[in-house]
Amino acid sequence: MNSLYTFLPIIVLVVLFLASAIKILNEYQRAVVFRLGRVLKAKGPGLIILIPIIDKMVKVSLRILALDVPTQDVITRDNVSVKVNAVIYFRVLDPVKAIIEVEDYMFATSQLAQTTLRSVCGAEELDEILTHRDKINNQIQTILDEHTDPWGIKVTNVEVKYIDLPQEMQRAMARQAEAERDRRSKVINAEGEFQASTRLAEAAEIISKHPEALQLRYLQTMREMTYESKASTILPIPVDLFKILAPKEKG
Repeated sequence: MNSLYTFLPIIVLVVLFLASAIKILNEYQRAVVFRLGRVLKAKGPGLIILIPIIDKMVKVSLRILALDVPTQDVITRDNVSVKVNAVIYFRVLDPVKAIIEVEDYMFATSQLAQTTLRSVCGAEELDEILTHRDKINNQIQTILDEHTDPWGIKVTNVEVKYIDLPQEMQRAMARQAEAERDRRSKVINAEGEFQASTRLAEAAEIISKHPEALQLRYLQTMREMTYESKASTILPIPVDLFKILAPKEKG
């Protein structure tokens, strides 16, 4: 019994040592281990053992992170003030660089994304931003990926989420769209009139060469008139009959 009390403190120390030394990391986690202030390497996943007091670790997630870029006030190249926000998708490829090369890689990436969003959108005209959003996304992604590569970070995707236009610009764009629709309508109507006149001219030329075609067209018109009203009575009168009633020219 006395021997049990003798070894009890040792057992407690061993349990505390193991509790502080043994760490379990998930599959998507890595531990950057510092021993007496000097970095060793990234360990994990699974079971790792640290030396208490001497070793310190910093956990880093390797999963893709979504970073919301706050709304930025941007003045485009054609002097239009807009508000733009975006979302950045990135992941840590090198945990050691992400910890020792930058103090807070999340904050640093967020600040870099905000300034890049303003500079890229400010270098383009409003129509370019609205119609070629994929181009803007690719430009921002390329710049961010280039600047975050020394931090061990890979930017996988950038999406501009929302572009807020001033009320005056929205009304101007609405008027422009309405004018464009009116222009297209007039062009279509003019094209239709041109095609119809061309067909009528061709028909008149055919009738002038073949007068009997006019009689066939006359009969077709009578048939169409009977479809509209069943109670109609049509009396065909030869046109030559009116020539007798016409006044004769004095010689």
